[in-house]
Amino acid sequence: MRVLVVDALALVLYVVVSLPALTGVGVHEWLGLGVGVVLLVHGAQHVDFAGRLLASRCSPRAVGRILLDAALVLAVAVVMLSGLMESGAVLPTFGLYAEGYYFWGPLHAASAKVLLALLIVHGALNIGSVWRLMRHRCAKETA
Repeated sequence: MRVLVVDALALVLYVVVSLPALTGVGVHEWLGLGVGVVLLVHGAQHVDFAGRLLASRCSPRAVGRILLDAALVLAVAVVMLSGLMESGAVLPTFGLYAEGYYFWGPLHAASAKVLLALLIVHGALNIGSVWRLMRHRCAKETA
């Protein structure tokens, strides 16, 4: 159940962070760092699952799921790195400045769109597991 809590927190934070017009750029940047940490925890919680999946059967479906997860990790890393490199709030807090805004800005926008697409696919593929886990948990509590 703890995994679902982290998943839900990651989803809520992602939705809030993906709307910088709602929060303002400074809050968007700082929350983006927080979402990155939550997503890293989420990924760490599922590393054993990926290992078991590959060890038990190397079906095309299993390989596809692992490739999707790897693409998600890469997309999160690119979004975070490019976001930091074009930062107007986080980097200056530490007295830093990065050159190349006209490279990092478009990269950040494109990688954020790729991340959103990958997250939609990831969510669609996992909604059945989440639903079964929640039903099992609710049945356990009522019994």
